[in-house]
Amino acid sequence: MHILVNDERVICEAGIHVAALLAQLDRDKPGVALALNQQILPRPQWAEHPLQEGDALLLFQAIAGG
Repeated sequence: MHILVNDERVICEAGIHVAALLAQLDRDKPGVALALNQQILPRPQWAEHPLQEGDALLLFQAIAGG
């Protein structure tokens, strides 16, 4: 199955959950947030939300500052 992660094509197994994909890609770091198909997906839902062909993930790294 093909999805986009930060506009890069990624091949993954069908039905993989967001959390599992991020772990495989070593992108599940503290302070990371993501949008799935332009909708913010809360971190507690990552382990439950299966990805589908053509989905687009956009990862954000939170930066502290003032």
